[in-house]
Amino acid sequence: GALVTDAGSTKRRIVEAAKSTGRHDAFFVGGHPMAGSEKSGVQAADPFLFQNAIYILVPDDDVPEKLHHGLQELVRTIGARVLELSADTHDTVVAAISHLPQLLATCLVEMVGQLDESSDEKAFLALAAGGFRDMTRIASSPFAPVWQDIYGTNPDRVRAMVDEYIKALAQRAAQVGDDGLATSFDYANRVRDGIPRDTKGFIHRLSEVLVVCEDKPGVIAEIATALAQEDVNINDIEVVKVREGMGGTLRLGFDSDEAAGGALRVLVRLGYEARRP
Repeated sequence: GALVTDAGSTKRRIVEAAKSTGRHDAFFVGGHPMAGSEKSGVQAADPFLFQNAIYILVPDDDVPEKLHHGLQELVRTIGARVLELSADTHDTVVAAISHLPQLLATCLVEMVGQLDESSDEKAFLALAAGGFRDMTRIASSPFAPVWQDIYGTNPDRVRAMVDEYIKALAQRAAQVGDDGLATSFDYANRVRDGIPRDTKGFIHRLSEVLVVCEDKPGVIAEIATALAQEDVNINDIEVVKVREGMGGTLRLGFDSDEAAGGALRVLVRLGYEARRP
């Protein structure tokens, strides 16, 4: 039989729809690549789109083992990493780590925008830089068609996560002004530091190097070129701290401690202030 899969952001609805067909000449395995772009069409094709990205598959006992393994190999062939989850678990997890954050960012920008519109000084948005922009970057996403479909096919899990967040926020609001918030901050710091720092969601943590560098054109290219000449591959790069006209910090991710150590030696030799975190 044939194997059919998808690349949607929610899984329960489509898995149920596939099962309801009652077909025995075709099989369905739900898929969700944790990578993508807001662009479409042939012009937006990216040969490295799935490189090192997590690709979630929803296993089904009714699917022949040969077909299931074939899909796994196809996913690995395009450079992605297979992670298998049930449709139920998948929709709960993405509601917490993706669908809820999108709502939070949207609501925060909406609230601050309305405060700014109703004030005479118009200081809210004028001062909304740094952390505010970082936290609300995803609020630039349009509602249709992607988020319209996501919230339309995962509403119960999203509402449950919103309720959990409201409960947590109310608890923290009651602690504002006393030292009770310290425990929350400390816990959040530890959890945040333990998250693999990669926008494509690496299953294993990367080995990292922090580099302090001058804020000038070409500095990232200079670092990347120097490492490439030593055959050291950068798997991830993030601008951690930067001030206009001053220095900044880059976080470089490598696939092994050996590669990170080699990169560190190269960077120190070139005069960069670099260290392992």
